[in-house]
Amino acid sequence: MDNSTLIRWGLAIGIPLLFILLYRIILRVFFGLVIVPEDRIGLVTKKFVLWGKQSLPEGRIIATGGEAGFQAQTLAPGVYFGKWFWQYAINFQPFTIIPTGKIGLVLARDGAELETGAILARKVPCDAFQDAAAFLQNGGRKGRQTAIITPGSYRINTFLFDVEITDMVSVPDNAVGIATTMEGQSLGEGQIAGRLIGEHNKFQDADLFLANGGFKGLQEQVILAGSYFLNPWFVKVDMVKMTEIPIGYVGVVISFVGEEGADLSGVDFKHGNIVSRGHKGVWAEPLGPGKYPINPYIQKTELVPTTNLVLNWASARSEAHQLDKNLSTITVRSKDGFPFNLDVAQIIHIPTTEAPKVIARFGNMVNLVSQVLEPTIGNYFRNSAQDSDVIAFLGTRKERQESARLHIGRVLEQYNVIGVDTLIGDIVPPDSLMKTLTDRKIAEEQKVTYETQMKAQETRQSLEKETAIAEIQKEIVKADQGVLIAERIADASVKKATGDANSVRLQATAEADRLKLLAGGEAEKTRLLARADAEKIEWLAKADAEKISLTGNAEAEKILAIGKSSAESYKLAVEAMGGNNFTQLKVMEAIGQQHIRIMPEILIGGGGEGGNGAIQGLLGLQLLEQVRKKTDEKDN
Repeated sequence: MDNSTLIRWGLAIGIPLLFILLYRIILRVFFGLVIVPEDRIGLVTKKFVLWGKQSLPEGRIIATGGEAGFQAQTLAPGVYFGKWFWQYAINFQPFTIIPTGKIGLVLARDGAELETGAILARKVPCDAFQDAAAFLQNGGRKGRQTAIITPGSYRINTFLFDVEITDMVSVPDNAVGIATTMEGQSLGEGQIAGRLIGEHNKFQDADLFLANGGFKGLQEQVILAGSYFLNPWFVKVDMVKMTEIPIGYVGVVISFVGEEGADLSGVDFKHGNIVSRGHKGVWAEPLGPGKYPINPYIQKTELVPTTNLVLNWASARSEAHQLDKNLSTITVRSKDGFPFNLDVAQIIHIPTTEAPKVIARFGNMVNLVSQVLEPTIGNYFRNSAQDSDVIAFLGTRKERQESARLHIGRVLEQYNVIGVDTLIGDIVPPDSLMKTLTDRKIAEEQKVTYETQMKAQETRQSLEKETAIAEIQKEIVKADQGVLIAERIADASVKKATGDANSVRLQATAEADRLKLLAGGEAEKTRLLARADAEKIEWLAKADAEKISLTGNAEAEKILAIGKSSAESYKLAVEAMGGNNFTQLKVMEAIGQQHIRIMPEILIGGGGEGGNGAIQGLLGLQLLEQVRKKTDEKDN
């Protein structure tokens, strides 16, 4: 195969292959083909114009009528012809994507000039800035735009628009957003915030806000919890906590905005206007416990406790409300010149209906404490102390506390406050005086102690005496019981003796009424035995004496009775036996009783028993004769 054939075959194969490989270049060069990918847009720059208008109007940078330069019209994804490279430059750019939770802020490089005093361009129909030509043709202005781009994908001509992505505005729970707008009418003289405007969807529609006559600056309206598409070039939002009014308090609202309202405080109140809700001034209706979306930049809420409030004038103690943190122990001077300290607690109560008047008068609770309570209570106790010395002040604490309660209560009534109670705490006299008082008290207590001890000794002596008397009394009782027993025994003995005496008397009044009733009841059983034992210690001698006396008398009577009885017996015996025989009988009884030997141990007899008997008879007669003689001698 020759060279020409090879060339023909090479051209036949190579040219189509070259067209296949370089078709895009060939189409681009010869047909002006432009293919825009599906995720891109084409930004067109026209290099020159073959016929027609050549240059852009003065001040414009984006062409809308076919002029040379940056074109407003972009190329959407697709195939385009006639865009020869020598006349058009095509730049591919990705879509503008606004993520979720973000917004797009738009800055226009071209358009009409902003109005005088305006800082933001108003919204014009332009398909969310995707139609640059419509934006310019509809009067869009250059600069920052009021309209924003919400989350999504957009074909934005970046020759005309710069898009800045920023966060949405989120207002958390228990918070409010305080809005300050950068655009709008200027506030009037004396105004500090823009009044409420009609619907503008919480400042999300800036153009509607401006169309309704919204004011620039601080706004009365607040933004509640949520997420919002807010243009930060139009509105700035500050987050503040919701106003919380705890239980036991009310919130008195002081509004710095609103219309001037009628004064509701009455003619007797001369300390400021109290107005109805929504007007400028102190609102007559306080807010109850709860949370409120109040704008603290235009409204101030003063908390007023409606429960009993305790304020301490004590350096070491302060309540949780801290209203008394600047109060300290009161130093006073007594009439006798001694300075001393005392702690005071004041309990007050502010009714809910009186809370606005208190705030209108003083502005806040701190001023009430510093301007009324502190000087009133301090001066009262200083004046009260000057009328008394320290000791008297200490001794009349209760009365002074009651007097303070009444006086301070009357004063507080003038300020729409109820004085519940005034309490005096610690009273701290000077150390020197306290030492003197302590020494005096110790001396008094020692005196009382000594007197008590002396009384105790006297009581002890009395106790000892009474104890001794009780012991003696026990003996006396015992003696009395002994006497009683002895009397009973004696009675029994007397009765027995009487019985015996009667028996003796009946037995010939024998034994002289039983030895005169056993010697008078053995002297009434030794004078009833009881009286001798009774009064054992005190009457012992007397009892013994009486015993001896009675015993002697009794013995005498006994002897007398026995003698009389014996005499009577002898008399009867003599009468019965004869005088001599009775005498011999008694002699023989006496010899027998005395064991008198009237016979010798050995008798010399005349022999035989007969002889002995005769001698004994003679001796007996002789003895009888001698006894008779002696008896006669005695009788004579």
